[in-house]
Amino acid sequence: MREEKDHIGSRSLPDDALYGIHSLRALENFPGHHVFHPEWFRAMGTVKLACYQTYSRFKQALSDKYGDAELPLRLLDEPVVEALTRSAEEVTEGEHFSSFIVPAIQGGAGTSINMNVNEIITNLALQKLGSPIGAYDVIDPIEDANIYQSTNDVVPTALKVASMRLLEDLEDRINRMREALEGLEQKHRDDLRVGYTQMQEAVPSSFGKLFSTYNEAFSRDWWRVSKCMERIKVVNLGGSAIGTGITVPTFFIMEAVPVLRRLTNLPLARAENMPDATSNLDDFVEVHATLKAHAVNLEKMVADLRLLASDVSGARELTLPARQVGSSIMPGKVNPVVPEYVIGSVHKVYSNDELIARLAGQGNLELNAHLPVIGHALLESLKMLIGINQTLLDNMIRDMTVHSTTALHRLHHSPSVVTVLSPHIGYHRAAEMARIIRDEQASVFEANRRLGYMDQKRLEELLKPANLLKMGFRIDELRH
Repeated sequence: MREEKDHIGSRSLPDDALYGIHSLRALENFPGHHVFHPEWFRAMGTVKLACYQTYSRFKQALSDKYGDAELPLRLLDEPVVEALTRSAEEVTEGEHFSSFIVPAIQGGAGTSINMNVNEIITNLALQKLGSPIGAYDVIDPIEDANIYQSTNDVVPTALKVASMRLLEDLEDRINRMREALEGLEQKHRDDLRVGYTQMQEAVPSSFGKLFSTYNEAFSRDWWRVSKCMERIKVVNLGGSAIGTGITVPTFFIMEAVPVLRRLTNLPLARAENMPDATSNLDDFVEVHATLKAHAVNLEKMVADLRLLASDVSGARELTLPARQVGSSIMPGKVNPVVPEYVIGSVHKVYSNDELIARLAGQGNLELNAHLPVIGHALLESLKMLIGINQTLLDNMIRDMTVHSTTALHRLHHSPSVVTVLSPHIGYHRAAEMARIIRDEQASVFEANRRLGYMDQKRLEELLKPANLLKMGFRIDELRH
């Protein structure tokens, strides 16, 4: 065991532990079991790497300007900077995540996140220099690994990097879903079905029209998610504790974000108003609101499709692919597990949305202490929505079966079909035809033969997809 100290006291740690006293105290103070997102951990490594590279550029700029002159500040030796840089690269790759022991749900505005990463990077760097873990007289987690940084600029910047990368993935998944729905729209453009309002048969429609509504909704989602990058690209790296840049060289403030932008290939920008970017978290509220809108569209679509594929609806017009046995007691039962998974998951997104909004409003003066919880909820929603889109596409949408013959038969035996006849025979005659269809289970053709309201060929013409699905009618179409 090794002994580590802070200004509160001392603690014993395993000799080979890459984490240190600050991480251990956090683990004891925050007893939850929510695992910190690996994406945020890797982004922390990337931000640290940008800081060390910027520091190296700063040292070179000092050398170019002042040569060997003695300067009134302490500078890290080049081997230390190189070791820190190499260690940050490993964290960027996701290595040593098992040494990140701080739970995701925590207090302290992210100090525990920052210190756990600082300790990991420090102890890795010490090993690279041939020093034992915990030899903080050689490399210190605060003075060296945290050089010109603050929890309050590093942690939110890393959150934005992690979020932007996941947004790129979500945007791609939504687009794939949109393309699949567009394909279904084209394939079933003329496959007629009954359209419903308030869960009741209403007017003729088609599966093409139905899928087009989902396609349009997902197209809006795709556009909105693409705009989220603009909403969170502004970062406060270099702003230090409250965005004023206190204790940070101007060179570092100006260069850190461009270095990070090159490392990530993300459209990051330094905030013009650093205190605002440090204090206010409404950009995360706005981004998550877009995620909530997408979640709503997902729920609406799967709820519709589950209903159309249910046994409650009678003869199925739609069949969802069988993915797993549905019961341990009812033989042959298959459940709509994918839509159920989607609905349950999006309600977690809704909960996260309220959580983020409430905690974003709980910021006090120069800082919001609840950033870790806000960030955890945001990343959780992003990853859930990515997974939802993937499983929907792979395990449901691609293998759905539309029973167009069944749907057409239902339409022809539905009172809803007579709505299209109202302009031609009048509301009351159409209602009489609907009564016969409903009460005697007759088709629209049989009802018309009995009542003689319209020429049969004319009726057949009106019930063709081209006529049923067009927008409105022209006056000359009534002159038959």
